Amino acid sequence: MQKVAIITGASRGIGRECAKKLARENIKVIANYNKSEKQAISLKEELQKEGIEIDIFKADVSKREEVKQMIEFVLKKYEKIDILINNAGISQVKLFTDLTDEDIDSMLNINLKSVFYMTQETIKNMLHNKSGCIINISSVWGITGGSCEVHYSAAKAGIIGMTKALAKEMGPSNIRVNVIAPGAIDTEMNKNLSKEDIEELEKEIPLKRMGIPEDIANSVYMLISNEYITGEVIKVDGGWID
Repeated sequence: MQKVAIITGASRGIGRECAKKLARENIKVIANYNKSEKQAISLKEELQKEGIEIDIFKADVSKREEVKQMIEFVLKKYEKIDILINNAGISQVKLFTDLTDEDIDSMLNINLKSVFYMTQETIKNMLHNKSGCIINISSVWGITGGSCEVHYSAAKAGIIGMTKALAKEMGPSNIRVNVIAPGAIDTEMNKNLSKEDIEELEKEIPLKRMGIPEDIANSVYMLISNEYITGEVIKVDGGWID
């Protein structure tokens, strides 16, 4: 039977490539987006040209009610959820002393609380089915911390702690929970980097290149395929961070 996957923040970057990878591997994909409607529609149309149908669903995953509406849609249409990829997120480079309450709240709501909301609302069905795979997208900054990205690093570290704890709690129910921690990936999130910045960065990376969204998508599929991995943090960073 075809597996069903929800991917948050799936209209662009890493989420978009995850949606394409899973859809091409015969997984039914529900691609969530919030503000990027044009990109979500173009994703759907791109896959339609390959004869693949996906669903796109608008929801602000930092709001529980909108999360519930999306889960209800999926369960009504497909009656189950096998896979959840928590990818939606934002970034911000700012001095710690300059962070406002709004900056902190926005970062934690979108990058961390959304993972709680999505997982809580999805895992009910997984518990019923005694099966599930949850993959949370964190960051290497969640492991090491990033200067001028304290609130981002804190949110991403929170995802790692949540994942490790939840994996232990859900293991007996055959629900696996893992984290992927991307390094420097060539997405819009890093559009502020100059050519010189990128060249200096690539000198620090043993594989001598920035990652691409497909690198993360391939790692996501690996974690879906290997049913004996749970509670792990998989760095996908070209060897950049020790």
